[in-house]
Amino acid sequence: MNFLRGVMGGPSAGPQPSGADTIQKLCDRVASSTLLDDRRDAVRALKSLSKKYRLEVGIQAMEHLIHVLQTDRSDSEIIGYALDTLYNVISNDLEEEEQDDSEEENSAKQVDDLGSQFTEIFIKQQENVTLLLTLVEEFDFHVRWPGVKLLTSLLKQQGPQVQQIILVSPMGVSRLMDLLADSREVIRNDGVLLLQQLTKSNAAIQKIVAFENAFERLLDIITEEGNSDGGIVVEDCLLLLQNLLKNNNSNQNFFKEGSYIQRMKPWFEVGDDNCGWSAQKVTNLHLMLQLVRVLVSPTNPPGATSSCQKAMFHCGLLQQLCTILMATGVPADILTETINTVSEVIRGCQTNQDYFASVNAPSNPPRPAIVVLLMSMVNERQPFVLRCAVLYCFQCFLYKNQKGQGEIVSTLLPSTIDATGNSVSAGQLLCGGLFSTDSLSNWCAAVALAHALQENATLKEQLLRVQLATSIGNPPVSLLQQCTNILSQGDKIDRRGSKVQTRVGLLMLLCTWLSNCSIAVTHFLHNPANVPFLTGQIAENLGEEEQLVQGLCALLLGISIYYNDNSLENYRKEKLKQLIEKRIGRENFIEKLGFISKHELYSRAAQKPQPSFSSPDHMMFDHEFTKLVKELEGVISKAIYKSSEEDKKEEEVKKTLEQHDNIVTHYKKVIREQDQELEELKQRINTLTSQNEQLQATVTQQVSQIQQHKDQYNLLKVQLGKDTQHHNSHGETFQMNGIQTEEVSKLKEELEEWKNKHELLQGQLKEKDSVIEKLNSSQLEMGTTEQSSQTSKFGGLEHNNELQKELEMLRSQIQLQSAEISKLQMENQKLQVMTTTADPMLGDSGATAATSSELEGRLEQEIKELKSEVKALSEEKESLKQHLDSSSSTVAILQDEKSKLQREVAESKKEQDDLLVLLADQDQKISALKIKLKDLGVPVEDEDDTESGDQGDEDEDGDEEEQD
Repeated sequence: MNFLRGVMGGPSAGPQPSGADTIQKLCDRVASSTLLDDRRDAVRALKSLSKKYRLEVGIQAMEHLIHVLQTDRSDSEIIGYALDTLYNVISNDLEEEEQDDSEEENSAKQVDDLGSQFTEIFIKQQENVTLLLTLVEEFDFHVRWPGVKLLTSLLKQQGPQVQQIILVSPMGVSRLMDLLADSREVIRNDGVLLLQQLTKSNAAIQKIVAFENAFERLLDIITEEGNSDGGIVVEDCLLLLQNLLKNNNSNQNFFKEGSYIQRMKPWFEVGDDNCGWSAQKVTNLHLMLQLVRVLVSPTNPPGATSSCQKAMFHCGLLQQLCTILMATGVPADILTETINTVSEVIRGCQTNQDYFASVNAPSNPPRPAIVVLLMSMVNERQPFVLRCAVLYCFQCFLYKNQKGQGEIVSTLLPSTIDATGNSVSAGQLLCGGLFSTDSLSNWCAAVALAHALQENATLKEQLLRVQLATSIGNPPVSLLQQCTNILSQGDKIDRRGSKVQTRVGLLMLLCTWLSNCSIAVTHFLHNPANVPFLTGQIAENLGEEEQLVQGLCALLLGISIYYNDNSLENYRKEKLKQLIEKRIGRENFIEKLGFISKHELYSRAAQKPQPSFSSPDHMMFDHEFTKLVKELEGVISKAIYKSSEEDKKEEEVKKTLEQHDNIVTHYKKVIREQDQELEELKQRINTLTSQNEQLQATVTQQVSQIQQHKDQYNLLKVQLGKDTQHHNSHGETFQMNGIQTEEVSKLKEELEEWKNKHELLQGQLKEKDSVIEKLNSSQLEMGTTEQSSQTSKFGGLEHNNELQKELEMLRSQIQLQSAEISKLQMENQKLQVMTTTADPMLGDSGATAATSSELEGRLEQEIKELKSEVKALSEEKESLKQHLDSSSSTVAILQDEKSKLQREVAESKKEQDDLLVLLADQDQKISALKIKLKDLGVPVEDEDDTESGDQGDEDEDGDEEEQD
């Protein structure tokens, strides 16, 4: 009746049951009902109550719902209801429609606790997660989709614990990877969200997902969705790719080797009209740029970053990014991120840096992209984030790029400045920013110029030549002098922005300029106002902001002492130390110097190369400058406390150490050269021995081939003898008449040829006889004087002897030819007799003549072939003999060379032993000197450090030789 009243809308009798009571009854129905329909209805009812009565359903029904998942797997509908109910209980997604404003704050605090508590209850039994993985494998939409959502919610609540359970379950990750191949987009998209949660901060799962072909599938989805023009699905795929690649060197290497970098190029294809980009496209492109930065991040291993940078250049990705950089209408945040991305793609890669230097902006006339970017950096109207990005780009362009540093500094030198003034150079922009009234432009220009001098002593010296025209009528001043003038003026100049920022930037530039450059230190000290200004700044008691300036002034004064070559008598090291002792005090000086590294902004800048600041006021330190401070702080502190005697001893020890180091390096070079010669000789011996072995192998092969040919020839001779005996035994001479007539005709022709040759030879003989007679007659006639007679006699005798020799040769040839002619005549007569005897039988043997002619033709062909083979074999035999003789001679030569090389090796070993003895003596001397240095309190590097340094030098020499 209560049911009917509820349906008909009549008033119900008695009190209404509470939500907890209703849930309890439904749980009892699920647990006790034997009919599947009843259990299904009860689970459906629990699902409808699970959002409003989340706590009650979670406490009372979770165990029953898990039991349903285990027992009623055959019915997809009840499984789907159970999964949806569990999702509503565990998930923290609240429906705002059901909440009042007063309840919203309280429920928001409790909701996180509820979700994590229910998740902890669910995953306490690991079998529950394994069961959920098996349900996700089901193809039924009503089972798979709720299962994916529930598993995603579990990962959100208790990520590490659920990740560990999935990792140890058999094929756990592989099952979830199948979701990306689902044809239903809803499941595929939620599968991407699930994998996002699964791969968070777990390198093992990230590797498994990557090797399950995740990159290929995700890139296919991005392409199908339209790349950067796609919707939120592209964003989810890009976030998942970032999870897989960020701080995971294995996956980054797999991504590069799989040629997936090439597939990123179409993402950045933009048209001419870039107006009206949607918010989703901006988000997608932003994530795509971040993904490129993940691959070339400075925190990655240098080798992996370098290979990715080269791949991006070769596939055209860098060129595409530069196109976006120079395009018009691109949103500001995309342009900023593109500048940061290009910065890290070119950082430390010479090829990419050279290409970036060649990029021109589409202006008239075209300007280099570097100049256009610097114009934005020193323009105070540009956004702060954009100016920071341009500074980072300029720093990355100059990082380990001495060629680029030289090009920037050359634009400041007097010989290369454009006199017409039509084009603005990078150096002019930096000087303009350095001396502008905007403090942020001063700081950026100073840091950019400091990076142009980083670790380049040659350019530091060249920059001293730069002269600036301050005003009309006044003589020009050097750039160094102008920097110190602005620094000393301090607050007198009205500037926009932080008052300290300009001085910090100039001091960082001066410290970088003077460090490791004694000539620059001399120029700095040559101005008599500089040292009093620094000592006055350090000695004052100023506020907290000014303490940073005091610390940098102390660092600059310390650099002037440490790198001082004592070329100026008034500012020698000892006098500067005495000045510090009198006016400042050593302890006070060291304390002020320590203000730099203790500053909060210093520690922030030291973390990463990219200048990222929340506001312009926090822009104080540069990353590379923090490295310089870390390197020089301790060295300067020690130098301040050293006396003049210790300095002299240290200089003497340094000189002796340098001399010994030069000797050691010389011997090392000699040993290295000898090792190279030994290696070359060994390689030559190996090549000669291999050639000898090859020649011997060819000789043995040819000998075996000759033997085979001989055997074949003997077999053919035996077979031919048997065939001729067989024909002669049967007396079938009448069958050979057809072929004999042909042979007779051939023999007659040959006989005619020999007769003609005989007649020609007889004619030549007669001519020679006539010549001899003429000579004899001329010899008798000539005889007037003794000299003439003797000369003619000798000449005639010589000519006569030659003619007699030729005559004898011709006679021998005639005799041979006459013998051959007689033989041919005899054979001709025999054949004629045989033809006469065989003529009567021709009519009877007409049928057999054809067959006999065929047989004779074959025999004659075989005989000719055998003769030709015999000739060829004899020729091969002669050539092989010659080859054997030459190879035996080369073997003898090689053995001689081998013995010579062995002697040279023995001599070089003796020389090495002598050199090692010398090195041992030098090492003893060096160790004794080091002991003396340690006694004097001078820091001395250990042998391991020196060996590692030497090894680094050797590696660099090897690299240079390979490049040459």
